[in-house]
Amino acid sequence: MNSLPHILHTISYMGLPLLLAMVLHEYAHGWVADRYGDSTAKMAGRLTMNPLAHIDPFGSVILPLLCLLLPGGFFLGWARPVPVNPARLRNPRRDMALVAAAGPGMNLLLAVASALLLSLFLSIDPTLMESWPPQPGQAPRRDLLGMLLLPLAAMALYSVFINILLMAFNLIPIPPLDGGRILTSLLPAQPAMALVRLEPYGMLIIVALIMFDPQIHVIRTITGTLVSLMAGTILATTGVIE
Repeated sequence: MNSLPHILHTISYMGLPLLLAMVLHEYAHGWVADRYGDSTAKMAGRLTMNPLAHIDPFGSVILPLLCLLLPGGFFLGWARPVPVNPARLRNPRRDMALVAAAGPGMNLLLAVASALLLSLFLSIDPTLMESWPPQPGQAPRRDLLGMLLLPLAAMALYSVFINILLMAFNLIPIPPLDGGRILTSLLPAQPAMALVRLEPYGMLIIVALIMFDPQIHVIRTITGTLVSLMAGTILATTGVIE
């Protein structure tokens, strides 16, 4: 179990990137649904950047804290899903796939934007990454540029990995995750209906997979592979790593 100082230190750098990743993910769902004819999210007050409208007690607070408390380095969270009424979409089957893909797509855009921001910080001060992560006995930066840019660079770096992780997790093809919704829209009618019938049990399956993942390594294998590949590609493309 991680120590309290370590948890607080991690939250200070991961809290804001995680919050933005989850809020903008849900906002993207609602925005695309509204563009294609379904204003349910707007009428429910969910088409907003206000984090309070999107926070899910378990996925946004309890689960991330449990991930920090437990060993293993696995971190995960989600926001309260934006309400969508497929019947109000102009082309329900096609448009629902676009609505579902909007959330992971937003996370990908945020990851790229964060990497570009990190690249900018490193161009201003190339020594920033030499001071991160802090090492035992290492003196903290006392210069104004270092004190200003180092926390921002750390948050940008965390944001890359957080957004790619959320994108990869949400693309797992189990409804009600986005990957399940996309797959439902793409499958022929009969297998699509079979997948829809799985949705009421989807969250139970997901929670069970998370709980038993240290033994079965399903989620870690799927998300870990995608995160390593995509985050590495984005950071290399933007010049952060060689």
